Order: sequence, then structure tokens, then C-alpha cells
Amino acid sequence: MVTLEQIQERLAEEIIHSGMSQTKIAKKIGVSQQAVSSYVRRCKMPAFDTFANLCRLLDLDANYILFLQ
Repeated sequence: MVTLEQIQERLAEEIIHSGMSQTKIAKKIGVSQQAVSSYVRRCKMPAFDTFANLCRLLDLDANYILFLQ
């Protein structure tokens, strides 16, 4: 069974390894830098539309982040 913590960890790792600053990511997906920081700190999950935009920006497969593949 996949847990929310596992999904958050995988997402946080991909944000960190993207090479982009949290501020740049935030501007490109239309959220605050604090929101991106909360994803990295695993305090919060992005809304579905934000998650989709984040996956697109970072060239991530949502299935990978969600442990569906």
C-alpha cells in the first residue's frame, strides 16, 4: 500500500533534484514560493491542477510520483 508520505517524499526529491529554485518553480506554476517550500518539506500536497503543472514543468511522470508504475 502506498502512503501519502511516500508520495510526498518522491515529489520533494524531484523538486530538489530539478536544479530550479523554489522561487522559479513557484512563478512558473502560479503558486507562492512558500507553497513550493511546503511541498519540499512534505507539509502539504499540491492541489491536483498544481500537481499536474508541476509534473509538466519538471518533466515528471505523474504515475511515477504516485507509484502507479
